[in-house]
Amino acid sequence: MIQFKPAALCDIESIVLLMQDFYAIDNYPIDIEVSKSLFRDFISNENLGRSWLIISDNEVVGYVILTFIFSFEYQGKIAFLDELYLTKNARGKGIGKLTIAFILEESSKLALQLIYLEIENHNQNAQKLYLASGFELHNRKLMAYKTR
Repeated sequence: MIQFKPAALCDIESIVLLMQDFYAIDNYPIDIEVSKSLFRDFISNENLGRSWLIISDNEVVGYVILTFIFSFEYQGKIAFLDELYLTKNARGKGIGKLTIAFILEESSKLALQLIYLEIENHNQNAQKLYLASGFELHNRKLMAYKTR
């Protein structure tokens, strides 16, 4: 049975350990102490978004994070599916599909107008999952400007 537990301050250590594994897939840098601090701020301010631990048979097998944005174009609050990570042993078992269904259900409760996400070009499994769940490829290009 799959459960989604809202992340709490006591879960930060577990989530950051999972983040390390997630970031290592694509060799992204991670500063453990900064990530813990950011999570404390994030969990303490519901206006920033929501996060959940993904639990299968009483074992944490991943996490998912939605961050909130306000959009005039989409007429209200939208979200960025910032991170969805499943441990290697949890992949390919339908847990990702259940997680997306959960997020879509939560988005309705949160009155979200739209959910954006990004995937790595090489991650074809994630792309198939999101397309099968009703996400569409966007014609716009995502651009970034790092201020620090």
